[in-house]
Amino acid sequence: MLILACDHAGYPIKTAVKAYLDAQKIDYLDCGTDSTDAVDYPVYAKKALDRMTDKDRDIVLLFCGTGLGMMLCANRVPGVRAVCASDAFSVEHSRSHNNANCLCLGGRVIDGQKAVELVKLFLETKFDGERHAKRLKQIDELFS
Repeated sequence: MLILACDHAGYPIKTAVKAYLDAQKIDYLDCGTDSTDAVDYPVYAKKALDRMTDKDRDIVLLFCGTGLGMMLCANRVPGVRAVCASDAFSVEHSRSHNNANCLCLGGRVIDGQKAVELVKLFLETKFDGERHAKRLKQIDELFS
């Protein structure tokens, strides 16, 4: 399942991403918010993250002013590997090396076109496995 949420500062780029997903006929669940009226990002991060049913398959896209606040929330949830990125290299490697399942983007950092580009790359990039899987296991063992 693909799950989206944002606060007021992330709403414009979430809107752009939703238009792309709709055009590609990619199903998603939108957990809000639905405007640029001020809201608290932790509330919307929780709404999205609570909807994850399979952390190995579900993908969460979170949008706020910088992406950092949403990332902090997401990484508090066991099994979530959230990254905040604003460039293609970081997005690609977060998936291929770290098997990230949550991408956090900042509406005050990038525009809608860049958000779409990064989301597309995130969704298309696969985990490389093997040597990287060993490191993910170490993270779970060392930091649980």
